[in-house]
Amino acid sequence: MTILVVLFGSLLIYRGLGALGVSALQTWLACARFALSTMFLFTAIAHFTSTRKDMIAMVPPSFPRPDLLVTMTGILEAAGAIGLLLAPTRHWAAWGLILLMLAMFPANISAARRGVQLRGKAPTPLWIRTPMQILFIAWAWWVR
Repeated sequence: MTILVVLFGSLLIYRGLGALGVSALQTWLACARFALSTMFLFTAIAHFTSTRKDMIAMVPPSFPRPDLLVTMTGILEAAGAIGLLLAPTRHWAAWGLILLMLAMFPANISAARRGVQLRGKAPTPLWIRTPMQILFIAWAWWVR
């Protein structure tokens, strides 16, 4: 749920900055783009902190080199977050993030079914995680 706080909290902060006159944040679309980028930077960083061990455990057991997969997904999330903010790469970054979210969803399903904890907390139940994933995909589609 922290991820939703980051997404919507940063959206409101960016919108407030836009209302205060920050030209890059004058529209809801621009603020939504920055908020999604912030969310993905937040999640990307987690791939390289103490949370990394838990993320490796989330990878389905049938996948090879879960440590490498976590590293790669963290790098791809960061690249996508930055790419969203650059007009020439925005479209491709959004598509890349959408594909990445679809590719990573099996890990979320596996983690929920296996009860893998993230930072000592139970995984987000699938009945919550699935709509969240749809929201993130739709958001990326909108800001592309």
